[in-house]
Amino acid sequence: MKSRLLNSINHNLIYRITFLLSLFGLLVFVLDFGFNKSKNLQTTVNLVYFIVLTMGLVATAIRYLKQNKVLKRKVIVFDALSIIVILSIVYLHFFSEQSHEKLSIFYDDIWVKLAIILTFIREFAERKVTYKRTFLNPAQLFIVSFLMLILLGSFLLMLPNATYTHISFLDALFTATSAVCVTGLVVVDTGTFFTQFGQTVIIIMIQIGGLGILTFASYFSYFFKDGSTYENQLVLGDMTNSQKMSEVFNTLKGILFITFIIESLGALLIYTSLDRKLFDSFFEHLFFAAFHSVSAFCNAGFSTLSNSLYETEFRFNYTLQFVIICIFMLGGLGFPIVVNLVKYTKYFFLSRVFRRKRQTAYRPWVLNINSRIALITTTALTIAGTLLFFMNEYHYILSDQKGMVGKFVTSLFAATTPRTSGFNTIDMGALQMSSVLLIILLMWIGASPASTGGGIKTNTFAIAILNFLSLAKGKSRIEIYRREIANVSIRRAFAVISLSLIVIGIGIFAVSEFDPQIKLIDIAFECFSAYSTVGLSLGITSSLSVSSKFVIIVIMFIGRVSMLSIIIAVFKKVKHKNYRYPTEEITIN
Repeated sequence: MKSRLLNSINHNLIYRITFLLSLFGLLVFVLDFGFNKSKNLQTTVNLVYFIVLTMGLVATAIRYLKQNKVLKRKVIVFDALSIIVILSIVYLHFFSEQSHEKLSIFYDDIWVKLAIILTFIREFAERKVTYKRTFLNPAQLFIVSFLMLILLGSFLLMLPNATYTHISFLDALFTATSAVCVTGLVVVDTGTFFTQFGQTVIIIMIQIGGLGILTFASYFSYFFKDGSTYENQLVLGDMTNSQKMSEVFNTLKGILFITFIIESLGALLIYTSLDRKLFDSFFEHLFFAAFHSVSAFCNAGFSTLSNSLYETEFRFNYTLQFVIICIFMLGGLGFPIVVNLVKYTKYFFLSRVFRRKRQTAYRPWVLNINSRIALITTTALTIAGTLLFFMNEYHYILSDQKGMVGKFVTSLFAATTPRTSGFNTIDMGALQMSSVLLIILLMWIGASPASTGGGIKTNTFAIAILNFLSLAKGKSRIEIYRREIANVSIRRAFAVISLSLIVIGIGIFAVSEFDPQIKLIDIAFECFSAYSTVGLSLGITSSLSVSSKFVIIVIMFIGRVSMLSIIIAVFKKVKHKNYRYPTEEITIN
């Protein structure tokens, strides 16, 4: 009995040491990219890689030899592929005849970095992380995860190899906040200021910030295990808006699957829509496509082009613009709505197209009310925005576009990109005042709930409109599609609207105080863009003072996590009480 216990302790000790080594290896991996090193130091780095990979193999072998339960098939496949990759890398770089020559260029091999990442993921997933609500409530955990990611990203962007010239901490913090909060406002040119390593850090922050670091961590933990604690599932249920605990991890898997499928397809379409002569190499062409696909789907608006898509070579590429429109609109719809649309499309083709049977009186409720409201609001805003922009700018900005197709695509892009995507194909400084006000309204409304976009969200705006109509008709409740909107949804919607205007108003006041020389409309545009995580600007971002930059950083962060979440995180929830006080009406109008 003692011998078994001793063996168990030894194994647990090996697992713990391997995890700490993999974490250290990941840190060395980052520093390896971020700093220029001498030959001796590079040899030490290579030795660390070798130790981490070897210990990873040992831990995996022990895990299978001493495992009491049968592992899932997908875990076995992952481990088998990882072992093959790691053994191949270890042999080629340390035991082959050319190992001494390859040792000097070891740090340039992307496969070694991949092996280190695989080792860390495997060991991290084995850790038993139990979330305690008594320590942090879900809203606090959500906010803290974003703060940690922003600070980590800031320090990574300050590494010497991340930029061509020195970057201040404030500019690094601004860029990291903009990336993690998928905003797109920049104080330095992403394409010329950051190296490819720096741009890679930015796109990783965009991806993690768009989906949430807890989404990735939770899914990898679930992938290698049979389940999670009930408290962890409650938190993930709040994050993913899952109705049932059994759906939590299926929802996580669906989110990641949809994301990478759309981003991969988007990158392929962007790649094929571009002329190869615009790039120096195949890798540069591919990196551009992947960067802009991820940035578009996450509604970030970051671009490696100095003037975004307004660059001469891209301004009239309407195929590229239409592809990017489709990508960021799918990202802005939200994962529940995309899944519901897929389900409805499947039902429509199976019941209406392939089965030509007599229609029955019963029609299943496939497209839920949340999806219907979001889709109708999105469609109405897109059509109205496109037509208004087309009429406003027909004789101005649109005059140099090629034909009616060019004018229409440019108008469509200009009407949809304020819904938090942040790309631009026009000169923002040359817009008519009416167009600027239209864009501010569209930025404020933003994307749909549970999406990568920001703003007050389409459903919030729709509930406000429905409430106006309900009051005008003398109704005491909001009814639509034979459903009644819950009172808590109405209260939440008007809380979101009120808080957004308060935060934006305070931001405009603060920036006006710190930079009184800037026009008020430019400041208002910047603050609305920051809160709604859009990234469009009238050209004042880089010229803001230090204090104003910090104000915009705070607004971007609040816009991403929402002021309502911050209030929930600060205030302690009261216990539900079964009594109610007498009702009194307050004079409003």
